[in-house]
Amino acid sequence: MAQNLKQKTDHRSRRERLEAYQPLSGMVVPRFAGISTFMRLPHIAPTQAPGEIDIALLGIPFDGATTNRPGTRLGPRQVREASSLMRLVNYGTLVAPYELCACADVGDVAVNPIDVQDTLRRIEAEVAYLHKGGVTPLSVGGDHIISYPILRALGAEQPLGLIHVDAHSDTGDTYFGGQKLTHGTPFRRAIEDGVLDPKRMVQIGIRGTMYSTDERDWALDQGIRIIDMEEVAEKGIPYAIAEARRVVGTGRTYFTFDIDSIDPAFAPGTGTPEIGGFTSREALQLVRGFRRLNLIGADMVEVSPPLDQSGGTALVGASIAFELLCLLAEARSEREGAAGEGRLNVVGS
Repeated sequence: MAQNLKQKTDHRSRRERLEAYQPLSGMVVPRFAGISTFMRLPHIAPTQAPGEIDIALLGIPFDGATTNRPGTRLGPRQVREASSLMRLVNYGTLVAPYELCACADVGDVAVNPIDVQDTLRRIEAEVAYLHKGGVTPLSVGGDHIISYPILRALGAEQPLGLIHVDAHSDTGDTYFGGQKLTHGTPFRRAIEDGVLDPKRMVQIGIRGTMYSTDERDWALDQGIRIIDMEEVAEKGIPYAIAEARRVVGTGRTYFTFDIDSIDPAFAPGTGTPEIGGFTSREALQLVRGFRRLNLIGADMVEVSPPLDQSGGTALVGASIAFELLCLLAEARSEREGAAGEGRLNVVGS
């Protein structure tokens, strides 16, 4: 199907596709109006994406692997609404992602809210379909287990590197008498499956209490570089950025951002908050430090709207998702040698 769709859209130039997949302008329809999509982008079905768009934004509304406070199943919906505040150009980096790549909201994965394994199969299948069709995925969760099937889909041919920003290592083994698929175990499972290269994996901002030292010891034994919050505080964010870039190198890399890496003073709406985290401004600085890496996908997870009725956490999540979109668009554009080709005039919104 992907090949047929690609053939169908080949007659359109890259510039025409870029023009077709622009966010709805706030100068035309106010940002408080209209149907909510990620970044106010056009909505298309996943089956339409291959050959038509470059980056797919997809929601994964699943929290069936959560072990503390639930609610992240509602994250994609509220992040969509909050993302209406995102405009066209990144003020900090001047990256204009919609000039570089055709982007669209492909809706939510049809999760099974009462079956973890079935849901993981569905996520893996949809992301694998997009990936095989040449589409870069940017996912919004959902709890952190969603990263596991995404890594399985993207790393099936070759293990990936990983930038992991989080308060927790998520390399635990089992919960509640043998449960291996929880939001605290995704990266251990991915390493065991051979889709994630632990020697090209870096974790930034890890802090808080643990059930056992095994979680940290196992990660270090695999070769994972942990830059915990104490080290970030001592040596600074520029150091953490440089060290992470050294670890992942130039190979294919995935970026996962857990909203609980940010201090609950700025992002209280999450299931397992930990004090002593990044400020929202520091989080922007950190993410912006990973431009021009070989990023092939990303996710932002663990926003739980019921735990922050102000909507502030969702706004932080939407802002981080926009930063990730800028990274992916720039990385993809440079891989394809398309930077600067057919650039569009930017209109403020």
